[in-house]
Amino acid sequence: MKLDIKDNCPINGFNPCKKLECAWFIQLRGTDPNTGKDIDEWGCAVAFTPTLLIENALQSRQTGAAVESFRNEMVRANEKHIDVLLGKDTNIVQIPSNKVRNND
Repeated sequence: MKLDIKDNCPINGFNPCKKLECAWFIQLRGTDPNTGKDIDEWGCAVAFTPTLLIENALQSRQTGAAVESFRNEMVRANEKHIDVLLGKDTNIVQIPSNKVRNND
């Protein structure tokens, strides 16, 4: 069921919307975070606020996941470096000192 929403402005005392005469009347393009469908429509920025907040939360979660993944990779790399420095890593191939070429 589709609801018919009255086009009244909450900023202008709930009088009819002034559309393009109002600074809050904007064009929104992108993907609906709820449905995944493309959006390209004009409307009130106040009315778009819930959709924009949902998109902002989605982007924040994705950023948090990326930072956590990066952190985990850095921890693994640091542990590997510590093992190498302490001589605990047995996967290191050591070159005998007489095989090292001197660049002098």
